[in-house]
Amino acid sequence: MNTIKVFIVRENDGSYSSYMDEQANLPYGLVGEGATVAEAMDEWNRAYNDMKKLFEVEGKEFVEAQFSFAYDVPSFLLYYAGKLTFAGLSKLTGISAAQLSQYANGYRNPSPKTTQKIQNALHAFGNELSQLQLV
Repeated sequence: MNTIKVFIVRENDGSYSSYMDEQANLPYGLVGEGATVAEAMDEWNRAYNDMKKLFEVEGKEFVEAQFSFAYDVPSFLLYYAGKLTFAGLSKLTGISAAQLSQYANGYRNPSPKTTQKIQNALHAFGNELSQLQLV
């Protein structure tokens, strides 16, 4: 089964969109939109199920796929803002809280190097947490 990357992006109006990687080799295309990331993902899943039913009705073979959701930096920062503060992320990444806020609000765009730095710091933190044992 193919694994297709789906991008979650915060639009200029504050809504969210989800769309497939252009490299996906599927006989259909899907999008999802919503006021929140959760709504965009729910819409994505509905679109997938609707497409599957349409193929069945039309007697076409449907190509099943798994989807891996990926965020752009502003969408990630805003989606997790209630769980991760900019101050906390600053301590993890070494990037100032003000700069992270600018990314989240669309005033600046992180470079690919900065994006990788954020991702590496989050993965390292996740690995650290996965090793913890609470007693």
